[in-house]
Amino acid sequence: MDISKANFICLDVANGYAEAFVEVVKTLRKDYPDKVIMAGNVVTGEMCEELLLSGADIVKVGIGPGSVCTTRKMTGVGYPQLSAVIECADAAHGIGGMIISDGGCTCSGDVCKAFGGGADFVMLGGMLAGHDESGGQLVHDLKSEKWYKEFYGMSSDTAMNKYAGGVANYRASEGKSVKVPYRGPVGHTIQDVLGGLRSCCTYVGARALKELSKRTTFVRVTQQLNPVFDHAPAAPQAPKAPPQPTVAAAKEARETESDGPPSPKRSRADSSGSPRHGHRHDSTSPRHRH
Repeated sequence: MDISKANFICLDVANGYAEAFVEVVKTLRKDYPDKVIMAGNVVTGEMCEELLLSGADIVKVGIGPGSVCTTRKMTGVGYPQLSAVIECADAAHGIGGMIISDGGCTCSGDVCKAFGGGADFVMLGGMLAGHDESGGQLVHDLKSEKWYKEFYGMSSDTAMNKYAGGVANYRASEGKSVKVPYRGPVGHTIQDVLGGLRSCCTYVGARALKELSKRTTFVRVTQQLNPVFDHAPAAPQAPKAPPQPTVAAAKEARETESDGPPSPKRSRADSSGSPRHGHRHDSTSPRHRH
């Protein structure tokens, strides 16, 4: 590969804290002074500064947040992505560098938070998986008659066997391989992300994306979304046809129709308003005078 013809050089390793990795960044900067160098991944401000001072222009931030990354599960090592973005952005911007938030986004709202935390760029993997433009082989499941695309982490067994000759015996795989339902062209997903970003800017009063981090305030919450309809009970199935009357019910209905409407009940008083037996027992009767 002729690096001299490339505009960008991306050094992507799982552990950007290795001393040898820092030396590689220094060597590349010396050999290619006019190239844009991206290096990572790290999650702390101190290491972000060291990579920038070693020659990187952009630092990739994130350890373990990816949808097909199992580093946190296999090694117990990781850092909350938004916290890492905030800390590394503060360190990088202080010395004129930039950062990329790498991993952890599941919806356009997460992309907005990454930019709000100070990220200059945001990398997406799982959100773009399954589209025509994404990597991975298109697979047809004969049992379900559905199409899928392969998606795997670069530290997974699949990637290691494909690009690095397999996983060494002394280490474990830190990624997984999944099949994502085929989603067609990526355009509609990109439009959703861009629409969410535009709306976010209007909510916080940012006229441009670069202003977003200056307009945001983060508050820790225990519940962000309303889960009422997340697990709604299944709706009762409608009957295929209205219930048919039984023989006895049909006979009773016919008899009721033939008899006509029921006659009204007699009231206790007749139309003249006199008592039922025609006797008056008021105190003004002559028989009761003394």
